Amino acid sequence: MRRATLPLALGLSIVALFAARGADASIHEYAAGGFAPRANSFFFHGGSEGLYASDPSSNSSASFIRFDTVVFRRTLESASRHEEMQQKTGLVEAIIVEIQDRDKIGGLYLHSDAICCTPELDKEKSCRVGEVIIRPNPENPDWPKRIQTFFDGKNEETTMVTQFVSINKTGMYYLYFMFCDPQLKGLKITGRTVWRNPQGYLPGKMAPMMTFYGFMSLAYLALGLLWFIQFVRCWKDILQLHYHITVVIALGMCEMAFWYFEYANFNSTGTRPMGITLWAVTFTAVKKTVSRLLLLVVSMGYGVVLPTLGGITSRVAALGFIYFVASEALELVENLGNINDFSGKTRLFLVLPVAVLDATFIIWIFSSLSRTLEKLQLRRSMAKLELYRKFTNSLAVSVLISIAWIGYELYFNATDPLSELWQRAWIIPSFWNVLSYALLAIICILWSPSRNPTGFAYSEDAGEGADEEGLSLVGSAVKGTGDMVNMHIFPEDKRA
Repeated sequence: MRRATLPLALGLSIVALFAARGADASIHEYAAGGFAPRANSFFFHGGSEGLYASDPSSNSSASFIRFDTVVFRRTLESASRHEEMQQKTGLVEAIIVEIQDRDKIGGLYLHSDAICCTPELDKEKSCRVGEVIIRPNPENPDWPKRIQTFFDGKNEETTMVTQFVSINKTGMYYLYFMFCDPQLKGLKITGRTVWRNPQGYLPGKMAPMMTFYGFMSLAYLALGLLWFIQFVRCWKDILQLHYHITVVIALGMCEMAFWYFEYANFNSTGTRPMGITLWAVTFTAVKKTVSRLLLLVVSMGYGVVLPTLGGITSRVAALGFIYFVASEALELVENLGNINDFSGKTRLFLVLPVAVLDATFIIWIFSSLSRTLEKLQLRRSMAKLELYRKFTNSLAVSVLISIAWIGYELYFNATDPLSELWQRAWIIPSFWNVLSYALLAIICILWSPSRNPTGFAYSEDAGEGADEEGLSLVGSAVKGTGDMVNMHIFPEDKRA
C-alpha cells in the first residue's frame, strides 16, 4: 500500500495542476478560442450564469453582462478574398438568450433545422441571409439579444464595441458567439466578458453559499465554545480521543471561515482569490480526511476497547494520506477550474478515486463497529455497549440519508441539464456540510469530556465475565449557561 501511495499522489497532483487553470468564473476569459460547427452555423460558448434582475431603485445594484476588448481574428486566406475598400466583409454575432427562450434561436418555428438564415427563408421575409435566425420574445422584443460585429476590407481583426447589456429579468443566461459565413472558418476569439449580479460578482447559483458559510462558521464557533468549556472543566480526565475531536472542530471552524472570506472576496472582485481559495480547499481536504479517520478509530474502539491501534496504525495512516491527496485534487479542480469549461472527463477521473475511498472507509468503519460491539457484548460492558449502539445507529441513519441524497442529486442533475433550477443548486453541496456537522455534534455529545470517564475510557479487564449490569449512560443534565451536554457516567463495579 505504501508503494502505491507515492505514484497515486503524484499522478493526482499533476492532473489537478493541469485541470485547475485558475479561471475567474464571473469574468470569462477567451484565449484564442475556436468555433465549433453546428447545423449551418459555427458557435463558441461564451459562458452561462444565473443572473438576478437589476434593482430599478438603485443604480449601484445593476445586473449586467459587459463585453471587454473582445477581438475576433480570421485567417489570412479568409481576409484575402475581399477588397480593401469593401465594408462588412464578415459578420460575427453575440447572442444572449435566457434559457426559457432557447426555442427562439434557430428556424424551428419556421419548420426548418437551420440555425442561420437560408436564401429560401430570406425570400419569405422571415430573416436575413448570413444572420442567426432569432424569433423575438413578444413580451420583450429586444430579447434574445443580438450584437453584431463586422469585419471591414481585408482586415484580419475586428473588435467588439465595449458595451453593457442590462439584465432586467431573473434567469439563467447563455452567451454564444456565432457566425454563418463558411469563409470565416478558422475564426478565433480573444478577450473577456464580465457578468455581475445586483449584489456582486458571485454567480447566481453560488451567491447563497456566502450566507450559508457565514451561518456554518457561527455554528462551528458555538460547538467549539461548548466543547472548550466542557474540555476545561474536565481537563484532568481528558482522553486522547478528546484531542482528536478538538482538532476536527478547529478544522471545521477554519474551513468555514476561509470559505466565507473566499466567497466574499470573489463577490466583490469577480475573481477568485488564489491564496484564500487554496487555503480553503486544503482545509476542506484535511478536515474531510481527519473526520473520516476519527470515525474509523472510534469504530475500532480506540481509547474504549483498545489502548492503541497497534499494527494497523500504518494502514490507517496510508488510507488517510491517499484520501487527502485524492480529495485535494478534486477540490482544486472544482474550485480553481473555470465553472463553465470544467471537463466532465477530468471530473469523473478525480471523482472515482474519492468515491472508492469513501466506500472503503464505510466498509471498514462498519466492520470495525461490528467487531467492537461483539467484544463489548462478550465482556458484558453494558455502559460502553449502549454508547456504541447509539453511535452505530446514528452512523447507519447518516449513511441511509446520504444514499437517499445521492439519489436525489443524480435525479436533480439528470432532470436539469441546462441549470434551469440554478436558484436551488446551492442546496446540493450545502447538505454534505450540514451532515458532517451533525455527525460531529453527535460524537461530541456521546464522547463529551466528563469528570468520571471510566464508563467509556479503556481499562484492563480481569476477564470476560466483568459484570457491568446496571451501568448506564445517563444523559443530558445541563449545568450552567452554555455548558456542553454532560454525560454522567457511573463508575464500573470493581470485582472483589
